[in-house]
Amino acid sequence: MKMKYKIGDIIEGKVTGIQAYGVFISLDKNTQGLIHISECRHGYVTDLDGFIQIDDEVEAKIIDIDEYTGKISLSLRAMEKLPIPPYPAKRKRRKRRYVPQIGFDTLKQKIPAWIEEAKEDEKVRKSIGE
Repeated sequence: MKMKYKIGDIIEGKVTGIQAYGVFISLDKNTQGLIHISECRHGYVTDLDGFIQIDDEVEAKIIDIDEYTGKISLSLRAMEKLPIPPYPAKRKRRKRRYVPQIGFDTLKQKIPAWIEEAKEDEKVRKSIGE
């Protein structure tokens, strides 16, 4: 039996049944396909009854054909375009906190005095003969 459908084809069909795991689509008089619940739309689908009704006409894409059983897997999700911007997202820069410049000022003020003290101690040691 020669299949007239191939992967990648976009077909129109009528919803013939709804189960908890997916939606059955009649492609022609003798052929049915299944849209698994994960292929219905992007994101999480909890209830197919609110999403689609029996006898609705749908346009779907063939994503797989089982070569042994002839079962056809369809997707509505493959027909939707994702809202992806054409450019990469801009990285957010963190604001720098204002930190006052303190901390080393007291050392800056005291170091010359300490150096003078060390010089005087050195002179005293030399005079004593240590």
